[in-house]
Amino acid sequence: MSVNILVTEDESIVRKDIEQTLKGLGYQVVASVDNGEDAIEAAAKYRPDVILMDIMLKGDLNGIATAEEIKRITDVPIIFLTAYADRNTLSEAKLAEPHGYILKPFKDVDLQTSIEMALHKFAKEQEAKMENEFLRSVAEHKESAEYIFVKHRSKLVKVSIDDLLFVEALKDYVVVHTPEHSYTIHSTMKDVERKLNERRFMRVHRSYIVNLDQVESIKYSMIHVRAMDMEIPVGGSYKEMLASRINLL
Repeated sequence: MSVNILVTEDESIVRKDIEQTLKGLGYQVVASVDNGEDAIEAAAKYRPDVILMDIMLKGDLNGIATAEEIKRITDVPIIFLTAYADRNTLSEAKLAEPHGYILKPFKDVDLQTSIEMALHKFAKEQEAKMENEFLRSVAEHKESAEYIFVKHRSKLVKVSIDDLLFVEALKDYVVVHTPEHSYTIHSTMKDVERKLNERRFMRVHRSYIVNLDQVESIKYSMIHVRAMDMEIPVGGSYKEMLASRINLL
């Protein structure tokens, strides 16, 4: 998958050189402009994957002001290009929250490294943002939620509440078990317990939370869950609560 890049540089010779370098590295230059106004318009039109932005642009908008305006339009990683490394310039540039900062003159490898690091950082930020939004949504609507999302191998996997059999604590991680898969996530039992529907899920042991709808039988303080060839212990302090939650004849 090609990476689409918008180049904003007011020195035509430098801009052309950057374009050629990017193409040589395998990137796609979707637009190349020399001022802030055109950069804003191009960002809105092309929605690039990365923007290379010269800080010292001519005209009413410098690169920093342009980057801040673009951030209001679209969420895109921006890498600043500059020949100035003084403290004031760096401090001002930080306010625009760039994903990279390259000093001129730079080598091809510096440009490629900055782009790849910016893309990686941005992807992780988007992933964390999505995860937080899903978790907040589940927490706010957990009584009626039909599914949850769990983080697995750098992506969010949709898990139906009906398929969630039980949750198991494992050292510094938590394992979410379904009939077909087990997902290991970096969380705590307390946090998971707080996010699950209290009417359907119950903590029965300091290391286990079970889906009560999936309990097949209970024998000698051991719970057998559907589709799983294992038994889950019921902790002493949870027995009375479990007894009150099941319909016992």
